[in-house]
Amino acid sequence: MTAYPNLLLHYNPYEAKDQLDLSLSEAYLLLQSQLKPPFPLTIPSPSEYALLTRALAFSLLTQPDCAKIHLKHLHASVTDGYDLFTATLVNLTDICYPKLLPVPKTQLLFLCPQLIKVSAFKVDSLVISLLRRINGGDFTESNLWLCAEVAKILSDNWDWLLDEPLVLTSALFVYLRLLADHFRLVSGPQLDELKRLEIRFCIRVLRNCFHLCLGIGRDLIRLLQDLFVIPEFKELWKDLIFEPHKFGVMGFSDLCDIYRIKTPKHYFLLRINQEMEAQLRFLLTHVKWGKQQRYQAWFAKKYLSSPGYETVIIDVIRFVCQCHHPSEKSIQSGVISRWAVIGWLLKSCKRNYFEANGKLALFYDWLFFNEAVDNIMDIEPAMLLMVSSVPQYMEITHCLLEFLFLLVDNYDVQRKGFIAKGVLGAFNALVKRGLVHSMEFLTNCEKLSPFLREKLSKFLFEKVSISQQKELIQKKS
Repeated sequence: MTAYPNLLLHYNPYEAKDQLDLSLSEAYLLLQSQLKPPFPLTIPSPSEYALLTRALAFSLLTQPDCAKIHLKHLHASVTDGYDLFTATLVNLTDICYPKLLPVPKTQLLFLCPQLIKVSAFKVDSLVISLLRRINGGDFTESNLWLCAEVAKILSDNWDWLLDEPLVLTSALFVYLRLLADHFRLVSGPQLDELKRLEIRFCIRVLRNCFHLCLGIGRDLIRLLQDLFVIPEFKELWKDLIFEPHKFGVMGFSDLCDIYRIKTPKHYFLLRINQEMEAQLRFLLTHVKWGKQQRYQAWFAKKYLSSPGYETVIIDVIRFVCQCHHPSEKSIQSGVISRWAVIGWLLKSCKRNYFEANGKLALFYDWLFFNEAVDNIMDIEPAMLLMVSSVPQYMEITHCLLEFLFLLVDNYDVQRKGFIAKGVLGAFNALVKRGLVHSMEFLTNCEKLSPFLREKLSKFLFEKVSISQQKELIQKKS
C-alpha cells in the first residue's frame, strides 16, 4: 500500500507514525475513490462502517475544501449516532492534540459545533477534552486561539449547553481560572476581545444557572476571589454576600452553603492536560525516593519554564491533593511522597502572589473540613509537609503554619468561627486516623517560634474545650 503523506500529525525525524494516524490514513487510502458523489445506497456491514468512518474522519480533518461534501456523506451514512466518529475525535484530542497540524486543529474546531447540532453521541466528551487542551499559563497565539474558539462554540450553542450541566460547569471552571490569568496580561486587541468573551460567558452562566454552578463546590469561591477586580464580578460578589436570594436557589442563603460542598475531582483534572496528568501520576507512582530530581527537572523543563508557569503550579497542587491518593502498597514501596512534590512546587514559585495562592491551594480543604464529607487524604500532604520539614527545613514548617493561621483569621472574617471549626476538625482527624501521633510534635517543638507554638496550643486547647462543652450539653439534652 502506498504511504500517505503526513497531513494529520507533525513528526520529528525518525519518529514512528502514530497508530491512530496510521489507521485513519490507511482507511482513507482504501476508500478514497468511494468518498466522492454519488454515494452508495447500501447499508455497510459493521467492519465496512468502521472503515468508512475512519476514512471520513481523516478527510474531514485534512481536506477543508471538501468538508461540506464529506460532512453530507457522514450524515447520510451514520448508523450509530456518530458514536465511532466522535470517539475518534476524542481520541485524537486526548492523545494527539499537541502534534496535530494547523489544518486538522482548525477542522477539529469546525466539526465540534457540527456534531453538537446533530446531538452526536459523546460530543460532550469532545468538548470537555478540548477544554482540557487549553493550557494554563500558556499565552501563545495558538493556545489563546483555542481558548477563544471553544468559548465561541459554547456561547453559540447555549441551548445545548443548558442540557449538559457537566459541560456547562466544566466550562465555567476552566474560564474562571483562565480569566484570572488573562486579566493580568498586558492588553491588546485580540486579548481584550478574548477577555470580554470570557467575562460574558462566565457571568451568563453564573447569573442564569447558579443552581448548577453550586455543583462545582467550594473551589468556585476560590476562583471567584481572583476576579474581584473585574467590575462584573465585583457586582456578583456583592449579590453573593448581601443578596443571595437574587440567585433564586433553594438552600443557598450564605457562602457557608458553598463552603460545605466538596469540589468533585473532575474539575481539577480540567486544569491538567492529559500529558501532564500522565507524567505526574508516573512521578507519584513509580519514582523512588532519591531519584526524583531527574524527573522533577524534566517536568519543570517541559511544563514550568514558560513565562506564565507559576499559575500552573496552583492547579498541580490542587490535582495532587485531590486526584492522586496513593494506595497503602504504593506508600510502602518507597515512591516519592505527595508532600515532597508539593514542597518542591512551592519552592518553584518566584513571586509572592503565586506562592500564597499555592499555599491556599494546599490548605483550602482544611478551612471547611468535615469528616463526614471530606477525605483525609486531601489534607494529608499539608500536614506531612509541615511535620517532615522538621528539623532540617524548619522555615517551611514555620511559613506553612503561619500561613494557616493567617487564613483562619483573615480568609473570611465574617465566617471565622466556621473556618476555625474546619481547621480544628482537620487537625483532630489527622491525629485520630494516625497520620500524625500527636500535635505535641509541633506544640513542643523548640525550633518552632514561641509565638507560633503558643498560638497553636491556644487554638487547639480552646477549640477542643468549646467542642467538648457542646458535646456535654447535647448529651444532657
